[in-house]
This record gives sequence, C-alpha cells and structure tokens, in this order.
Amino acid sequence: QLQASGGGLVQAGGSLRLSCVTSGSVFVITGWYRQAPGKQRELVATIPARGSTNYADSVKGRFTISRDNAKNTVYLQMNSLKPEDTAIYYCYARRISNKDVWGQGTLVTVSS
Repeated sequence: QLQASGGGLVQAGGSLRLSCVTSGSVFVITGWYRQAPGKQRELVATIPARGSTNYADSVKGRFTISRDNAKNTVYLQMNSLKPEDTAIYYCYARRISNKDVWGQGTLVTVSS
C-alpha cells in the first residue's frame, strides 16, 4: 500500500528526498513520521488531499512535503539536515474509512 524509499547517509547541511508511492486506496491524508533511537514516533509533515500542509516546528523552513498525483507519490524534500534529524522515517496515510496505513521505514542518518 505504501512503499517508501530515499533514505541514506548524508553530512550535516546536506539534503535528501524521500519518496512514498501509494496504491490500493484513496487516501485523505498522507505524510511522514519519524522515530529516533530511544524516542517516540513523531510527526514530521502531512499533506491532505485537500487543504494545507502541516509541519513539525523542528523541520519548518527546512523540509517540504509535496505530492505528484499522476505518480501516486508523496515526497519529502529535506534540506539543511541536522544530526538530530537522524531517524527511521515512516510513510503514513489515512484512508477515507479513517484507517491508518503505514509503510516500511527508511533510515536517514545525518553525520556531524
């Protein structure tokens, strides 16, 4: 249903772009969460089918979420990466039925 990709190792200040290909359902909202070692999963950014994007305060101005409806893909462009952005990033989506769907994680490691 959700296939995430694009993680990797990057130096602080660098950039990465994550991709999440959706299939099988109509989703009312799609986004990204992340979970760092020893911490709870937290919201990074969401983009609804209609409406405004939403970002965690910690990534505002650095990350941009976008979608390509023709490719059923949601992107997370991450710029000015910091070591504290190191985490497993999970693609997330909510169906019209209000059921949440999660993709597999993709690891982002930012070295200092």
